[in-house]
Amino acid sequence: MRATTLSFILASFCFLSASRLALCLWQWRRVQAAGGLWPILKGGLRIDAAQIAMLAGIPLILGPFLGHYQFADTMAVGWLLAAWFLLVLLEASTPQFILEYDTRPNRLYVEYLKHPKEVFGMLWKGYRLVIAGALLWVALLMWAGYQCFGQVRADAPLSGWQQVLYALAAALLVFLAIRGTLSHRPINSSTVAYCGDGMLNTLPLNSLYSVLYALYSMKNERSASDVYGKLPDADISAEVNLRAGITPSSRDIPSLHLQEPTFNRPKPLNLVMIVEESLGAQYVKNLGGRGLTPHIDQLAGESWNFTQAYATGTRSVRGLEALVAGFPPTISDAALRLSGAQRNFYTLAQTLKQHGYRSRFIYGGEAHFDNMKSFFLGNGFDELHDLPTFHKPAFVGTWGASDEDMFNKLDALLSDPSGQPSFTLAFSVSNHSPWEYPPGRIQANGDPATLDNSVRYADWALGQFFKKAKASGYWENTVFLVAADHDSRVFGANLVPLRHFHIPALILGAGIQPRQDKRIISQIDLPPTLLSLLGIHSEHPMIGRDLTSTDSNRAMMQYGENYGYLKGDRLLVLEPHRTPTQYRYAAPASYTPERVDDALLKEALSHVLWPAWVYKNHYYTLPQLQSAHPGSISPP
Repeated sequence: MRATTLSFILASFCFLSASRLALCLWQWRRVQAAGGLWPILKGGLRIDAAQIAMLAGIPLILGPFLGHYQFADTMAVGWLLAAWFLLVLLEASTPQFILEYDTRPNRLYVEYLKHPKEVFGMLWKGYRLVIAGALLWVALLMWAGYQCFGQVRADAPLSGWQQVLYALAAALLVFLAIRGTLSHRPINSSTVAYCGDGMLNTLPLNSLYSVLYALYSMKNERSASDVYGKLPDADISAEVNLRAGITPSSRDIPSLHLQEPTFNRPKPLNLVMIVEESLGAQYVKNLGGRGLTPHIDQLAGESWNFTQAYATGTRSVRGLEALVAGFPPTISDAALRLSGAQRNFYTLAQTLKQHGYRSRFIYGGEAHFDNMKSFFLGNGFDELHDLPTFHKPAFVGTWGASDEDMFNKLDALLSDPSGQPSFTLAFSVSNHSPWEYPPGRIQANGDPATLDNSVRYADWALGQFFKKAKASGYWENTVFLVAADHDSRVFGANLVPLRHFHIPALILGAGIQPRQDKRIISQIDLPPTLLSLLGIHSEHPMIGRDLTSTDSNRAMMQYGENYGYLKGDRLLVLEPHRTPTQYRYAAPASYTPERVDDALLKEALSHVLWPAWVYKNHYYTLPQLQSAHPGSISPP
């Protein structure tokens, strides 16, 4: 059993590495253009180690105790041969899958099995030679596997202390291999993503890992229609387009529309989106908060300041999907964490790329956290600057380099123009438990490691950056957005505590005229507004409002399993499997129950069902990207 398992491990490493190398040679032009073999092979060894440890871990650990029993060795051989078959089958399927979909096998590989008659009929009619070749290859490799580790051979018994020592060493190695890293976040597919070519980012994976991870990620997908109620697809689309003021320009992408900018710019402007971690309106004096952010308050007086901006959720990934992709919330997980959104899912970067922009993401932590790295590189971003790229950061805490380090990186990148306009997403980390930041920067009140002092530091770091930015050469040709991803410690006795979704959001730079805007807006309104300020003529699927030319008086938010739709002073709340409720809302926390308005209910229900509908059918994309989306279905 011990020898059998070790033979399986060695054979698996050799096979998966050879398969990956063959794929790289096949796609050599793309591999070479993205930096060569090393990132793929290095990441592949880590992923393979994790996958093989998952398959061989149990027999490896139990081997010293049970390996001298023939029945145990027989079971281990059966298990390892089955695992080998899966590895071989998936790798044999990979070249044709890449030809069809430009990616390794993923969730689609399994979803097609729901329609065996149609799929196998298609395969038999169109791919007989390919199937025959693949089956022959699988048969040969199964024979090789049987020769290596497929024969039952009982091990020699070990003494008691040898059994314990062997098992402990095996358990440690299995744990480290599955975790893939000594840092506090385990390895996943996003860890080994390294470039803007989505197909190349799948090559460090093996195809069994790719399929299993996609299936695992499906746990994040929940159907809003199963918990809130149903509407016909055509009604959902029509209602959302009506409320967004959209005249669709495509039948294949229901919300695709032309957006003409309010501003005409003689030359392209840079765009910087600064996302402040967990910095709600409760801390900001000009928004009725506690006055912990004097620098934000000063900037608010110099900016287009939205005094009634609302976050779409309570997690960073939810705020990022709204601000970068203009995607509204629903009960499912945020798009960044969904397997079907890792490629060809719309973001601002894709539109800006069409206009010659280069897009980059700056983050003081590890960018594979919450799948950010995979999502951004797979959806239009060209560069990624996270903790490993920071040179001698001033302070590194649990979550990564401090905000001042992130802003120093941002200033350095903006001060070194590349000859093309840029879009930079900069995401802060310091305002997060356990409230770590460099000493000596602020006058701490009491214990330095508190939320209040962390907010003060985040505000200080932001203020220091804008002092440099205003004196820089890039100030006049850059539009800046500063917005929070969400509030901290969202709680309350209400079904949707609106005051904890209230966030700062302000736009400045590049001649933006200061104004105090009291309209109710959502995070999803900011991306279309930024396109208009940049003077970008665009066609996109975002349903947010361009606030330079149209009005807004609504916001939507997901709070746990409850969905809130605020329109004016009316709040409609949807709860799972319960009758909707409606309230007359007065800030900060007055909720007066009232009769549910049917029109408002339809509007709210349409907006909570729409994200899952467009995600499932691959409608949230651009026309040139939709053709790369397998399984797209024409809308009604």
